[in-house]
Amino acid sequence: MTQQTQYYTDTSAHYLTAARAYLTDGDLLQASEKGWGAAAEMVKAVAEARGWPHTTHRDLWRVVNRVAEEAGDRQMRVHFHTAGSLHMNFYEGWLPQEAVEDGLSQVEELLRKLGGLAG
Repeated sequence: MTQQTQYYTDTSAHYLTAARAYLTDGDLLQASEKGWGAAAEMVKAVAEARGWPHTTHRDLWRVVNRVAEEAGDRQMRVHFHTAGSLHMNFYEGWLPQEAVEDGLSQVEELLRKLGGLAG
């Protein structure tokens, strides 16, 4: 694993921990954004490990789509879509706590699936 790939992986784990802490504190906006960050950073780790572009949201979606196809796991796209909804919630604040909780659970599942692909 390269230093940059490790950085993305570590940052992803840090953001997920922070998301759970914000959720416990009732800060749904920050919990949502950190959930998105955890997902995005892990996707970047996979992209970095494979030499794929990962600087835009479009790049991240291309990575997720490609690894979902390779793994035969369409659910990866669903999980990443949910992470995107958490990102939107940071700006809009329309998700109830239960939805943020469920979203973070989906992000955790995505991280489990992607973790082995990053290095």
